[in-house]
Amino acid sequence: MTDPVPDPGDDVALYVHWPYCARICPYCDFNVVRNRGRKQEQAELVAAILADIEAQAALTGSRRLASIFFGGGTPSLMAPEAVGAVIDRATALFEPRGLIEITLEANPTDAEADRFAALADAGVNRLSLGVQALDDAALAFLGRNHSADEARRAVAVAGRAFDRLSIDLIYARPGQTPDGWAAEMTEALNMGFEHVSPYQLTIEPTTAFGRAVARHAWTPADEDLSAALYETTQGVLEDAGFEAYEVSNHARGLAARSSHNLHVWRGGDYLGVGPGAHGRLTLGGVRTATVAERGIGGYLTGVGAGTPWSERTPQSPAEAAEEKVLLGLRTVEGVGLDVLAMLDLSPEKAPLAGLIADGFLSRDGQRIVATSRGRPVLDGVLRALLV
Repeated sequence: MTDPVPDPGDDVALYVHWPYCARICPYCDFNVVRNRGRKQEQAELVAAILADIEAQAALTGSRRLASIFFGGGTPSLMAPEAVGAVIDRATALFEPRGLIEITLEANPTDAEADRFAALADAGVNRLSLGVQALDDAALAFLGRNHSADEARRAVAVAGRAFDRLSIDLIYARPGQTPDGWAAEMTEALNMGFEHVSPYQLTIEPTTAFGRAVARHAWTPADEDLSAALYETTQGVLEDAGFEAYEVSNHARGLAARSSHNLHVWRGGDYLGVGPGAHGRLTLGGVRTATVAERGIGGYLTGVGAGTPWSERTPQSPAEAAEEKVLLGLRTVEGVGLDVLAMLDLSPEKAPLAGLIADGFLSRDGQRIVATSRGRPVLDGVLRALLV
């Protein structure tokens, strides 16, 4: 990394959490609910999200808008006119910094693919498709409600509607082999995606998978196989011209990187709206962590009462710096020595000096970055550095 890292400055991004899903995947521990029979509630939620954006804009004052990201849940289940209303409200309250990235996460079912053109017309210009696998047995195991053929059709439709496409894939599934995973990834890459987010299947105890593993219904991939699949992931993507610009995000060229994610990873301010959404805002000169009311009813009531947040926590300079380290070291940009100095960390003394000497971190000018040796064990590196 030789170019200077852009400073997010006073710009803000917007994250919109849409909690509804057609079904709850057994590995998911996000704040989600079933989509059935909730039309009135959803209309009320759209109105609350619009009001929340306006209320937070009044708190932050005049800022430039860096990006918008619709996540979830399954925001491709949102009515396109609702998506357009959120975009219009945000861009009216915050002047966009040029042609901003507006991302929406989508499932590749035939029904949702029918909405892609309308979502593009509403203002979305980047689609993130949760394909997860291109194998029907694997998709069934993962609890997905689409088939591999549906995913292929959705990709074709998305390619006609959007210039920018990203795909999510899950590996370290039971029975998976490095050769099989390499072939599956190669097929996905041949579909023309500019951005790939491969995630290792992790087992959270509160999920259906967590309960199944606890009762020994099936066994996750062991450490050696997981490591082999990770190396396969890196090798296939690198050979295809993708750079791992973040631990779980790979882009084919600088323009393909997610500007929204980079804004967050660089420590920029962002509004979090929708049930359970997290945000980071500088309010009165103090970096503040916000968490919206998690329940839909609680969020609706809170927005109506002017109290949408269940948590509003001022961060000390050290806490804000530690968060920048946690996020920055996940990226190829790393973290500045000035940020590390706020935590009394220096490349000339332990523990940072030892991690550099052992090859887990390296110095690049005025920044510290994780090496190819450090990235697979980054959680341990961060523990050694910060604890």
